[in-house]
Amino acid sequence: MTPPDAPTAKAKAGAHGSQSAVLSCANDAPSMETLAKRADFLKAARARRQGTSSFLLQGRKRGDGEPAKGIRVGYTCSKKVGNAVARNHAKRRLREAARLLIPELGQDGWDYVLVGKKGDTRTRPFDLLLKDLRYALKKVHGDAKAGRS
Repeated sequence: MTPPDAPTAKAKAGAHGSQSAVLSCANDAPSMETLAKRADFLKAARARRQGTSSFLLQGRKRGDGEPAKGIRVGYTCSKKVGNAVARNHAKRRLREAARLLIPELGQDGWDYVLVGKKGDTRTRPFDLLLKDLRYALKKVHGDAKAGRS
């Protein structure tokens, strides 16, 4: 709830200013969509993977019959992570980390799935979660460049 004496004009200007900054940066990076179909998650599960302390990253380059443009990202947490509240909290943290790093470090035409781990995804400091994602993306793409599966 906003206090009655809070300046509303500045709050609105700040919100619009931050949105335009995000939108202007998004034009330079490949578009990022969310994976929704189970088949896409299963394809990613059979592709390259890199585990970190806080999550597992699965990444795959899309095939010829699939759209070649844009980055698609999926998020999943099993019931091992905890109850619905714990799983949603873990997925929110993964979504935010992906929003910050994947447009810059991800590659066009790739699908990524971030799989939460029990306890670690929720409790790990966010700066270390970002460091883990940077590391995992470099490893997944490093293996792709070397021709390994």
